This record gives sequence, structure tokens and C-alpha cells, in this order.
Amino acid sequence: MIEKIITDLKNIFVFKDTTQVGDIVLIVAERIMYALVTGIERDYGKKEEWWQVSLQLLTIPPQKTVWTLRTPQFTGQEIFTMGGEERFVKAIDFGGGGESARKKSGGGNESAKKKAPFLKVIK
Repeated sequence: MIEKIITDLKNIFVFKDTTQVGDIVLIVAERIMYALVTGIERDYGKKEEWWQVSLQLLTIPPQKTVWTLRTPQFTGQEIFTMGGEERFVKAIDFGGGGESARKKSGGGNESAKKKAPFLKVIK
């Protein structure tokens, strides 16, 4: 079930291969939400490579949380479970914006390049 949702989201969003502090991530769980990554610190209490990933969930009201994850889990390389519930986390590439998103969706023809930008600067 969650695999289908992730496949559909990959057709909508341009995702990053890495996750860093300051990135906005998309979290797929029982619902889909955004979060701001506010910290990534090594968890030295664990034998293997685990990280304390601090997130500011962009919900109403905003919520701070810290998840202990391995690199493949917070970079969208694998689906994982927490409390028996499947989850997926991956950073969104907002900088890739229009052109790379159009190429990914197959709309990267010449007429698309001549269109006005989606966002306008308002003074």
C-alpha cells in the first residue's frame, strides 16, 4: 500500500538523494506531512551507524520530535516501521523547481521552456 503512494509521490515531487539540516522532508505514515530537519547527530550509544534526526513537524500546532534512524531510512532509500507502522522519509528538492520537474513528468519540450516562470517576484 505505502509503495503505491510513494511511487505516485515520486511522479509529483523532485526529491533529493541526501538529507541535511534545513531540508524539508516529506513523511509518509498514516498521513502525509512535511517536516523541517533541525538537526542530525550521530547516536554513539548504538553499535551500528544510527542518527538522532531532529524534526519540526509542520503541522498545526507545530511539533518537535527526534527519531533515531539509519541513513537509508531518513534519505528515502528504504521504508521502515515505527510502532508497527510503515514510514517513509525523503527530502524535497525545491531548488530543482520547474524545469527538472517538467522533464521528469515528460513535459520538457521547447514550448515549456518559453513559458513564464511559475513564481513571480512581487515588489
